[in-house]
Amino acid sequence: MTTRRKLLGAAGAVALMAMGATSAMAQEVTLKLHQFLPAQANVPKLILDVWADKVEASSDGRIKIDRYPSMQLGGKPPELMDQAIDGVADIVWTVVGYTPGRYPSTEVFELPFMMTNARAASHAYWEMFDEHMKDTEFKDVKILGTWVHGPGIIHTTDPVESPDDLRGMKIRGGGRSVNGLLTELGATPVGMPVPAIPEALSKGVIDGTTIPWEVTTALKVPELVENHTEFTGRALYTLTFVLAMNKDKYDSLPDDLKKAVDDNSGLEFSVFAGGTMADADTPAREFALDEGNNVITLDDDQTATWREASQPIYQQWLDDMKAKGVDGDALLEQATYLIDKYTAQYQ
Repeated sequence: MTTRRKLLGAAGAVALMAMGATSAMAQEVTLKLHQFLPAQANVPKLILDVWADKVEASSDGRIKIDRYPSMQLGGKPPELMDQAIDGVADIVWTVVGYTPGRYPSTEVFELPFMMTNARAASHAYWEMFDEHMKDTEFKDVKILGTWVHGPGIIHTTDPVESPDDLRGMKIRGGGRSVNGLLTELGATPVGMPVPAIPEALSKGVIDGTTIPWEVTTALKVPELVENHTEFTGRALYTLTFVLAMNKDKYDSLPDDLKKAVDDNSGLEFSVFAGGTMADADTPAREFALDEGNNVITLDDDQTATWREASQPIYQQWLDDMKAKGVDGDALLEQATYLIDKYTAQYQ
């Protein structure tokens, strides 16, 4: 009887150890995902959470992704890429242009009137990242997704129809190209991360901002300005984003967990992310209309005036690329070709 009890006790101990081992295996890796928007904003809710949930499911629960919105891990949005490089965060989502000039090849997609739609541009962006940027500009991180937002819109206190209407205005610009365009048109570009826009508008620090429709509701922009200017055809501008992972953390994963990350990242995810942002433009635009705001849609002739005024930005960018040792002409030719190619696919 004593021997039997000892055997049962030993079996019980082994079972408890096995349960503990199973529990430990269920969460082998916890990853910290850091970004700058509130958790309820469209990108965290519709893109980042969807991606993270899929990775967790693909790993059978062995990967857990803790989500930190609104810079909860500290720092400022322009520091996010360095946080990924240094391991402060395991994964970050950020605007590439928050560190101007650091990733110059991405800027080809941000040039005025380059983008047709976000899915086509995001597809082209991933292809060009994979060919030109992965082992050069982004060699210090593991890039999981590359995408752009929907058409960039001008949101202002006073109506803007012609380039001359911007003269003398202080406008928040999202990146180097759009800031250059604002300067070219006589406005004063004011650089600031997206979360700072509401306070800057309410205090009169800026007279308007350039952002896509989708983020305006989270920032309460339609309650702070009454005028919104959109363009016909190609977009005034767009911005580039990346979902980036600490390289050492990725390399430390076993192959099956790397696969769980890889299977939910890359080209298909990038197109999904860009398209999802663009799809969120429509309800945000409708909200502004419901508020009684003035949505100005410029026709082909009016848009052509803006396109003509934007041409010096191309030469400025090409000169800058040449100074950096980057073949801007080749990037511009390839980006234009790929965007046109995929526009037909994603109509």
